[in-house]
Amino acid sequence: MDNHSLKKEQIIEAFEFRHATKQFDPTKKISEEDFSFILETGRLSPSSIGLEPWKFLVIENEQLKERLREISWGAQGQLPTASHFVIILARTIKDVKYDSEYIKNHMINVKKFPEELMARIQERYKTFQESDFKVLENERTIFDWSCKQCYIALANMMTAAAQIGIDSCPIEGFDYDKVSNLLDAEGLLEDGHLNIAVMVAFGYRSEEPRPKIRKPLNDIVQWVR
Repeated sequence: MDNHSLKKEQIIEAFEFRHATKQFDPTKKISEEDFSFILETGRLSPSSIGLEPWKFLVIENEQLKERLREISWGAQGQLPTASHFVIILARTIKDVKYDSEYIKNHMINVKKFPEELMARIQERYKTFQESDFKVLENERTIFDWSCKQCYIALANMMTAAAQIGIDSCPIEGFDYDKVSNLLDAEGLLEDGHLNIAVMVAFGYRSEEPRPKIRKPLNDIVQWVR
């Protein structure tokens, strides 16, 4: 088997391996090196207009974990057993609206665009957000757009974890308002510049899952020629 075919086989094996792990083995911990690798794949993920509108909260405080468990019905098995528990935050309208200071700073200091181009960049993003994608209809629509970018990072982190034999579980089963209020009270939402997109747990499975079942490829793909 050539290297190209081997890589493809390994990637498919990782997708077959990955499942939404409900209960982890609490005695097994992910190494610092491996978890840094997982976080790096999140950092390197693509995002619309390159905004990187995310922040990864790695929750290690046991008291905070317990308070989260009380209001996160979908994380009852994961919070006490996962090696690492992450809350992915998305940037709100305060940061991702076309004329925000966040975008200006990001484009100049991170993307290294010349400052004299900012007026043109803002005008282009204004058209994109107002007319093309219509994400400025209200604060929720633009926040949902920001969350979409976070899900790209989420998927990449889970896939990368699976490729090195680490399990994961994406989690949306929680009382959104209560978790948001808790994180805000802890000073973790940067005065409304961030809010929750999704949670994800990482670790090692405590038991083998059922075989993966998906629709056939022909049921979900249409070739338009």
